[in-house]
Amino acid sequence: MGSAAGHQRLWPQVISLVMVSIGVYARVSKHAETALACLAVDPAIMLLIVGVLMFIITFCGCVGSLRENICLLQTFCISLTVIFIIQLVAGILGFIFSDKARGTVTKMINKAIVHYRDDIDLQNLIDFGQKEFDCCGAVAYTDWSNNMYFNCSDNNPSRERCSVPFSCCLTLNETVINTMCGRNMQTYDFLKAGYFIHTNGCIDNLVNWIHSNLFILGGIALGLAIPQLVGILLSQILINQIKDQIELQNYNLKHHTDPWS
Repeated sequence: MGSAAGHQRLWPQVISLVMVSIGVYARVSKHAETALACLAVDPAIMLLIVGVLMFIITFCGCVGSLRENICLLQTFCISLTVIFIIQLVAGILGFIFSDKARGTVTKMINKAIVHYRDDIDLQNLIDFGQKEFDCCGAVAYTDWSNNMYFNCSDNNPSRERCSVPFSCCLTLNETVINTMCGRNMQTYDFLKAGYFIHTNGCIDNLVNWIHSNLFILGGIALGLAIPQLVGILLSQILINQIKDQIELQNYNLKHHTDPWS
């Protein structure tokens, strides 16, 4: 039973170490200049930060409970409380200031579009998002002009000038897939381009998806919140039990009388 409990306590650390390893590998395998250019939107950096924080917090909780260390348990409890409060505040602010949140996400997507060809991980992430949400660009398909390769200016020598990525294209039942379906789409008006590609931006489609899946997202949020609250409660109970044991031991030592004296 003790061995099984030990293994159950260790699995969060194993997961966090795997996340850190993947993040470090993805980061090291990239060129330095590309990594610096995409620092704010790099998925590898996000994975690395989450993995490190997850390892530190779970390490404090695991070792603190095994060694009955009040300092580590308090660190674990405070960390979970801070994370829970940040999530709660972010959700409330995102709901109240939805327009500002929308603008912030739009800026992030446009920045990612700028570095689309610089980072293969970022490219795969954008392609996945555009395919999943049937969208193209942040607000409209013309946002791809922000990328130096897809820019529609006359002095752009790129062969992808005025084009959009293949992930913007409509999925048709074709025997041979046309990977050049996004070529010169930025030269078409909204109506004509709509016959070949998704013209709506990902922001609108993402908002519509959120509205149509509120119950699912609420269930996920609740599923994330409950373990945090349980961890906070159990760690605080254990801290109080340890303090009570220490007080009892101090009391016994203080009032201990030697029967042979």
